[in-house]
Amino acid sequence: MIKLKSSPVFFIIVLFTVLISSESFSQTKVGYIDSKKILESMQDSRDAKMRLDNLVTQWQSDLKVLQDSLKLIKEDFEKKKLILTDQLKQQTEKKIGELETAVNNFKIQKFGETGEYFLKQTEFMKPVQDRIFKAIETVAKDGSFDYVFDRSSDILLLYVNENYDLTAKVIKEIEGK
Repeated sequence: MIKLKSSPVFFIIVLFTVLISSESFSQTKVGYIDSKKILESMQDSRDAKMRLDNLVTQWQSDLKVLQDSLKLIKEDFEKKKLILTDQLKQQTEKKIGELETAVNNFKIQKFGETGEYFLKQTEFMKPVQDRIFKAIETVAKDGSFDYVFDRSSDILLLYVNENYDLTAKVIKEIEGK
């Protein structure tokens, strides 16, 4: 079963219904932007991407050092494990385990779902996104647009004329007022 409420098809159907059912069809103005093209044209966006890429390069370098160190210790252990005492074997295995944990933790810390990569991406891009949204709002209001979509993503509604907000009316209807 298709989840209509979260699908782009649902938004298109709702928009189409609103546009068709509106008696002022010719007065409703819908616009779109290509956010990818806008981002590519902005120097601030390119600078933010470069800063993020530099961080990623540094993190990848740090990770490679950790992985190379782990590889050397493992290779050395494999060569010498037949002549090592049980105590030295245990110590080396423990050291290998700790280093493997450190490598995995580093990966998660830097590139995991809540890792530094995503935090820095948000931090660097927030000012750029704020400028874009402010510009969209200004252009939409100046051009009397009712809706503005982003065509380079999954039917993302970026601007809505608040005159079309039915939230309060729906709440009143639910509450029976």
